[in-house]
Amino acid sequence: MKHLILALFLLCAFATNAQQTGWEPSPGHTQLPIWPEAPPDPQPVAGRETVETDPKFLVAGKPVAGVSNVTRPTMTVYSPEEKNTGAAVIVFPGGGYQMLAIDLEGTEVCDWLTSRGITCVLLKYRVPDSGPHWVDKCKCQVNPKAPMALQDAQRTMGLLRARASAYHVDPRKIGVLGFSAGGHLSADISTHFDKRVYPPLDAADRESCRPDFAVVLYPGHLWVSAYKNLTLNPDVPVTRRTPPTFIVQAENDPVDSVNNSLVYYIALENAGVPVEMHLYAEGKHAFGLRRTSFPITRWPELVETWLRTIGIVNAGR
Repeated sequence: MKHLILALFLLCAFATNAQQTGWEPSPGHTQLPIWPEAPPDPQPVAGRETVETDPKFLVAGKPVAGVSNVTRPTMTVYSPEEKNTGAAVIVFPGGGYQMLAIDLEGTEVCDWLTSRGITCVLLKYRVPDSGPHWVDKCKCQVNPKAPMALQDAQRTMGLLRARASAYHVDPRKIGVLGFSAGGHLSADISTHFDKRVYPPLDAADRESCRPDFAVVLYPGHLWVSAYKNLTLNPDVPVTRRTPPTFIVQAENDPVDSVNNSLVYYIALENAGVPVEMHLYAEGKHAFGLRRTSFPITRWPELVETWLRTIGIVNAGR
């Protein structure tokens, strides 16, 4: 239930503000549909895609833009302007699988990555109810009728590998990075890559959809809270083939318990997967890259060091 508190708050807050129809990237970047026709397993939504910003809801003094009712998922490629390490990261914004924090956990992340010579692919995946989510009627967490967010993530990974040369990307150095629900999606695709969760369409779906590395920030839906012991969600089946993973969370996170990070770390460690985790006393939830006075705000520097350590980015770059 806590996993949706932030998303529901945002949705309620945005409801009284002016709406912008559809999200568009900044000039110089193009959204590309990831499906040639209608996406698989389409589900009805309450209205058209909108972007809403509430000036009263601030993170580090700035408002957050939320995208809702996404039925046509897209990928937007942000390429480095100067040096290019050859590495690439697909970014999954959070939002409780109800909406997408498209700037806080999307475009701002791409600005950071491209400044470090890393190609960023921002995935605007389908919402709402495209992943595990809380339902008030039954007071329970339910899985979606179809794993739409995972479908979109797998498809995007295949497309990026198929087009790697066009984007000047090394197809062996493509990872994922996600926040909150997007953190869960990073773990989801890290443990579901042997088989597509939709009927393959073309050559892109013959490419591997296994990430080469994963960054998981303040994730939800990884811990089964009904049990007294730390129990991993069985829908996230960690194996020794799960990619190297970096985890960050604040211990005082009021939305997603730090147990989500702990249980995933333990499973990765037990499976022999290289994993690095950083837990902080302060930071709460949904901080993104916006600078604060807390030490957790330096997590991007730790990720950069980790990427050099595991050989994704050369030490001299």
